[in-house]
Amino acid sequence: MRLILNTAHVYMILGVVSGFYYREITKLHDFTGENQLGVVHTHLLALGTLVFLVVLALEKLFALTGHSLFSWFYWVYNGGLVLTVAMMTVHGTLTVLGHDSGAVIALVAGLGHILLTAGFVLLFITIGKCLDPQAKTAAIEAEDTDVAII
Repeated sequence: MRLILNTAHVYMILGVVSGFYYREITKLHDFTGENQLGVVHTHLLALGTLVFLVVLALEKLFALTGHSLFSWFYWVYNGGLVLTVAMMTVHGTLTVLGHDSGAVIALVAGLGHILLTAGFVLLFITIGKCLDPQAKTAAIEAEDTDVAII
């Protein structure tokens, strides 16, 4: 559980720092247009901090880390988020500096989004598998209660 909390904490710090970076680089270069830097802050806080705080609560309820797929979720999702946010930062910085970002940046960002999606799929599968034993136990307990009432 400490790993999940520390991960959320790191993403919170990165989210705050990215907001500061966005404000300062656009101010320094007198940039007033739209760019990707404006949403890096939000992506880190929502997809990093909030998702891992929710996963922490789910871990407390269902012991997700006990399932073998959890580590796959953790590394695939984090890899996807880091790639996505890094490419958004590079693209946004190049925009502010007046340079064009190449196709490679878009390709790597797309790979990051694919990994994020795969990570979410792994998380949902892990949650589903962790719920199954509890659902079976609840059904057995409900049958025992029905028998006792009759």
